[in-house]
Amino acid sequence: MSIELKIRDQIVEAIEKCYHQQVDPSLVQLQNTRKEFEGDITLVVFPFVRMSKKSPEQTAAEIGEYLQQNVAEVDKFNVVKGFLNLVISSSYWISVLNSASTNPNFGITETTESSHLVMVEYSSPNTNKPLHLGHIRNNLLGFSLCEILKANGNKVVKTNIVNDRGIHICKSMYAWKIWGNGQTPESTGIKGDHLVGNFYVKFNQEYMKEVAALMEHGESKENAEQYAPSMQGARDLLLKWEAKDPETVELWTIMNNWVYAGFDVTYKELGVDFDKIYYESETYLYGKEEVLRGLAEGIFYQQEDSSVWADLSAEGLDQKILLRSDGTSVYMTQDIGTAKERFQDYPINKMIYVVGNEQNYHFQVLSILLDKLGFEFGKGLHHFSYGMVELPQGKMKSREGTVVDADDLMAEMIEVARKTSEELGKLEGYTTEQAAKTYTMIALGALKYFMLKVDPKKNMLFNPEESIDFNGNTGPFIQYTYARIRSVLRKAADRKIDLDRTIKITSGIPTMELQLIKLISQFPVAVKEAGDNYSPALVANYIYELVKEFNQFYHEFPILIEEDFKVRNLRLVIAETVGKTIKTGMKLLGIDVPERM
Repeated sequence: MSIELKIRDQIVEAIEKCYHQQVDPSLVQLQNTRKEFEGDITLVVFPFVRMSKKSPEQTAAEIGEYLQQNVAEVDKFNVVKGFLNLVISSSYWISVLNSASTNPNFGITETTESSHLVMVEYSSPNTNKPLHLGHIRNNLLGFSLCEILKANGNKVVKTNIVNDRGIHICKSMYAWKIWGNGQTPESTGIKGDHLVGNFYVKFNQEYMKEVAALMEHGESKENAEQYAPSMQGARDLLLKWEAKDPETVELWTIMNNWVYAGFDVTYKELGVDFDKIYYESETYLYGKEEVLRGLAEGIFYQQEDSSVWADLSAEGLDQKILLRSDGTSVYMTQDIGTAKERFQDYPINKMIYVVGNEQNYHFQVLSILLDKLGFEFGKGLHHFSYGMVELPQGKMKSREGTVVDADDLMAEMIEVARKTSEELGKLEGYTTEQAAKTYTMIALGALKYFMLKVDPKKNMLFNPEESIDFNGNTGPFIQYTYARIRSVLRKAADRKIDLDRTIKITSGIPTMELQLIKLISQFPVAVKEAGDNYSPALVANYIYELVKEFNQFYHEFPILIEEDFKVRNLRLVIAETVGKTIKTGMKLLGIDVPERM
């Protein structure tokens, strides 16, 4: 149990004993003591004044006296108006450091047989285009969330749903048939997902020309968009595919396989993976079965054109289409089928969908529909809703070919990392192979950290140059600090300085060292809060605060040349533990840290 939780429980007990009042633990507000006051943990006393019927100062003093008598770790206290400042004993902080320095899994909760199973869906690409900048944020958030949930003692299944059917892929197929001239990734040297994406863009270019031509001949915009030859051709392919026309299915299989091969390369470069991949082309059939069952049971209704709908007016929503008039499925149908299949495949305790906030309504409806269909898990689905990524030049549009491809962005980041590192002389003495590996580590560290340090709920502006700065709240700054710590420890080893990881100091810990130990002690708390709030940003920003504090300490106080053996050993153990905490924390974000830099 952390010292904060122990003190919270004792405060609840103190109020019961002193004032004969039951208090909700959520009313106990603890915070770090401000640096200008003596203390480590501060209690806000004002919520308890009405219970004590005494002044804030007197109430704080009485609670402080109770804590000093009943909590061994509370050394002394002081009162500043309505705030009770608690001084925690040096022996406690040293015990925290000893635990953190010797425990290889500090901050991590191991899974057990009884651990909850959490399934997290992320990525969810369409097979008509390569992964782009938006997918990068999705993949990084999903992968990091999985690592954080595992660190909180959960079993985790990382899953992906590939949207490999529907009108979008049929548009690329139609364009390839009409304008492709038999092109393949091998014949063009173009990565498969990029090649298929090019035909998706080509389709929309030609489609817009057709719409414009029809409108010039007097057709309304609506009719022109409906009856343009390209759109009719794509719809025909969709109907043929659902009817299992052999030629159409063969082309669909070939082009999707091109895309899968391309995706695999991107996923590997990005450092993300999956335990189970589902395909819409398979799960939509389960969804259709459930929708038709719902229709037969009167849960859904059918319109005159044979389309099937759900009436959600009782829930304060509108009507939702589930099957089109021609019998083809929509995304909602597929998600119903996928959910059913997943809960049949795994004993899931929690299902989390990592999908952008433009789909908030979709998942609200999905939860309601699954509940209406009688699935107990319906109400428990969680939509991890995150904000969009924009570039300095604005939003991206796939159909216009203005997206930033994930592959291109990673290549650009590696080149920026190379130039920046060379200009700063960071990798002098490296072999070509070592340098290339480190450029990639720095580039991906910059990209991932920049994406993950932002509150997931917020929209964000991604600036590649800003992300790769070696100063400030960036991945490279954290990576460089880790490498600096490893350098100090290597020099200590070279000088035959033995590290005693069981610190025996019992009082008088210097201020800066104490501040670092306090920050180290907060790592398990940051990991737990990140898991509870589904927010990798909490881990990212904790690491930055730790690194910032260590760098200030490093510049102000010598480590290896310190003459006092006990102080030098304490500083070395703190440095090593900070480095270990950085490495563990960055791993939760999917980021590697270099031993040298």
